[in-house]
Amino acid sequence: ARLEALKELAKLSADPTFATEFISMEGIGTLARLVESGTHFGEMLAFTLTAFLELMDHGIVSWDLISLSFIKQIASYVNQPMVDVSILQRSLAILESMVLNSHSLYHRVAQEITVGQLIGHLQVTDPELLICHLSQHVIRGNRPIKAEMAHQLYVLQVLTFNLLEERMMTKMDPSDQAQRDIIFELRRIAFDGENDPSGTEKRKAMYTKDYKMLGFTNHVNPAMDFTQTPPGMLALDNMLYLAKLHQDTYIRIVLENSSREDKHECPFGRCAIELTRMLCEILQVGELPNEGCNDYHPMFFTHDRAWEEFFCVCIQLLNKTWKEMRATAEDFNKVMQVVREQITRTLAMKPSSLDQLKGKLRGLSYSEILRLRQSERMSQDDFQSPPIIELRERIQPEILELIKQQRLNRLCEGSCFRKLGNRRRQEKFWFCRLSLNHKVLHYGDLDESPQGESVVTGKDCPHMKEKSALKQNKVLEQAFSILYDPDENLNFVAPNKYEYCIWTDGLCALLGREMGSDLTRSDLDTLISMEMKLRLLDLENITIPEAPPPVPKEPSTYNFTYNYG
Repeated sequence: ARLEALKELAKLSADPTFATEFISMEGIGTLARLVESGTHFGEMLAFTLTAFLELMDHGIVSWDLISLSFIKQIASYVNQPMVDVSILQRSLAILESMVLNSHSLYHRVAQEITVGQLIGHLQVTDPELLICHLSQHVIRGNRPIKAEMAHQLYVLQVLTFNLLEERMMTKMDPSDQAQRDIIFELRRIAFDGENDPSGTEKRKAMYTKDYKMLGFTNHVNPAMDFTQTPPGMLALDNMLYLAKLHQDTYIRIVLENSSREDKHECPFGRCAIELTRMLCEILQVGELPNEGCNDYHPMFFTHDRAWEEFFCVCIQLLNKTWKEMRATAEDFNKVMQVVREQITRTLAMKPSSLDQLKGKLRGLSYSEILRLRQSERMSQDDFQSPPIIELRERIQPEILELIKQQRLNRLCEGSCFRKLGNRRRQEKFWFCRLSLNHKVLHYGDLDESPQGESVVTGKDCPHMKEKSALKQNKVLEQAFSILYDPDENLNFVAPNKYEYCIWTDGLCALLGREMGSDLTRSDLDTLISMEMKLRLLDLENITIPEAPPPVPKEPSTYNFTYNYG
């Protein structure tokens, strides 16, 4: 009877009028106590959680009133390794509503739930069984099964990124000794080693040189570098994770840069802070969830500390790119722009794991980024800006003249053609070429100079008007004729498509007509593209303005020339 009542309650709780009356009768408190008691299991617990979530979604009761014992009980369902799928989904939905609707619940949820525990539920050994459970137990209404699985992943992302947002918006308190100890630890790991007892006894004044080598902007008090939000304390968390979990990498980066010339050293501290800010912008940490966004990065569910590992991969990429660019302190922003492009291009490939991310980043070196930029800038989309269009229009006549000369030179060399007899059999070859003065066609034993010529192709050719010839599609496509007298004409059948284009283009050029073959269009695009690349080579990484610069005002007087008298 209680199970049937809970089923009915879960169904009616979506109704606002029922919810108002039920809540006024202390219904929320009753359901919360049932959950806290831990006496309900299986379907009874699933319908209890469903009713609770539906009632809370009406916004009548504040989430801030939820007790700590209730949160712990919900967390216990999520932390169980083999929990029922329906209970897991409802528990995740309740945790999602907590972190989205109450800032004060961030800490409570973070203390009870870790990302590693959540990831374990995605690594199911039998996906078909999971889909079966999802088809039988749906959180709300009859949404598709895939939407349920996507919703579960979305909840995990929300929980993870909300915890990151909190650290990102937390400023460092320079007077907080515990927070300053973290910076001391970064210095000690880099320069003192594990077994140097004198490291912690050094006075603050002696740390200034080390903090400069670590790349902090404020050498005297590095804590001031973490007072801006974003990235706030999140940057310090990332740096400490790298120093402790990837100590060899951390020490190598710091010592490698401290041994370079001052103008070429890569400031680790400044880079780590700006990189953390950049990653937050790329992954939209701190922004409201966008229901229309389809970006999903599966690699963040393959490691318990995926965010920190992602940072460690990117800081090594930054150091590598800095060396490839031979950058100095003035090039800091340029390096960060290249690193941003490397990361965004790699994330667009949707790497499924951190190892795949590393492999794809290795393939996107600085030289490869330059090549991609050049290729994209030379694409058709980039040719739409007014300066590029104007440059193309200026280059085109010169290129067309070059193509015309090539065609005429080729005609002067001449070609062999096959005669087509009346019975569709090839009788013999004949040769035709253009004279060097471009005024006479020499072929066979004919010595006359054709006058009043015109060129026709395909079906318009006299020798192609017979039905028998029209059936020969290949011959038809390569046929052309010169009509130089009402009763006389010169008929050609080119041996291939290339010769056909060469001769028709050359003959049209002699008659002052446009060369319209496919070969001319292809050659024109290729040559214009090459010429434009050469002319724009000196403008690498320079933005071409859409409009010309304004003409300066005329000078007040022109009496500024030198008098040679």
